[in-house]
Amino acid sequence: MFDLVVYGGPVPTYLIEAIQSTLKPAAVKPQATQAVRFAGVASNELSDSLRQSLHNEQLDWAIVPAGRSLKDFKLVVFDMDSTLINIECIDELADFAGRKAEVSAITEAAMRGELDYRESLQKRVAILEGLNAQVLARVFSERLLLNPGARELLEALQAANIHTALLSGGFTYFTERLRIELGLDFATSNELEIVSGKLTGKVVGEIVDAQAKADMLISLSKEFGLSQDQVMAVGDGANDLLMMAEAGTSVAYHAKPATQAKATHAINHGGLDSILTLYPA
Repeated sequence: MFDLVVYGGPVPTYLIEAIQSTLKPAAVKPQATQAVRFAGVASNELSDSLRQSLHNEQLDWAIVPAGRSLKDFKLVVFDMDSTLINIECIDELADFAGRKAEVSAITEAAMRGELDYRESLQKRVAILEGLNAQVLARVFSERLLLNPGARELLEALQAANIHTALLSGGFTYFTERLRIELGLDFATSNELEIVSGKLTGKVVGEIVDAQAKADMLISLSKEFGLSQDQVMAVGDGANDLLMMAEAGTSVAYHAKPATQAKATHAINHGGLDSILTLYPA
């Protein structure tokens, strides 16, 4: 059996009645004012008409295994840029070089899966050559914010003794500060090369790309002795797909269409704490 969870805003009566009529749930359980759980439905598919109604009302929805809760997970991994945080750090760094539009266009294409991530990263980092390294601190302090619900989700995960990790194709300057500030267990990302206080336009060592993120998820799962269904991955772009494929549950957060299509769940309207609506603590 499954539960259908509709969330992200008030659920209108006509939609509740349509879902009841179509799916015949065993129970209808309001969750605060922004979600309704239709417990005990037999199908894990929605009709096109129900999908369209949910889309028209700008509501998110997910079908989850009945009875599954947050404590069933032991590891949750996050992408950083545009997933855990509100910006693409490399785009904001490029803004200080007066080339944000150019870099943002490359970033968008890479996130849609139209460009090889490794090649696109090298091209974007090269544009930063000569930039004063002090802009890293300015981006972190002036522009970087956690996405809505991120702190609440992390607090719930940590209270449930669930391991948390940041697996990013971004940069260590940001991932390490977030790891410390948020109390994450692990973080990995790319290290920008800095010489004489300026960015060289290169990264140090091997590039953390989609495969590297997936490999790290597998490594952490083995380290903690976890099965795939105990792992959740949260991301937004094509560079997250391999990582998300290695997790038993994957969440596409305000993601590109290609990422949504392959994820277990998609959050398009709510915050990251919507995950707690799907899998209560």
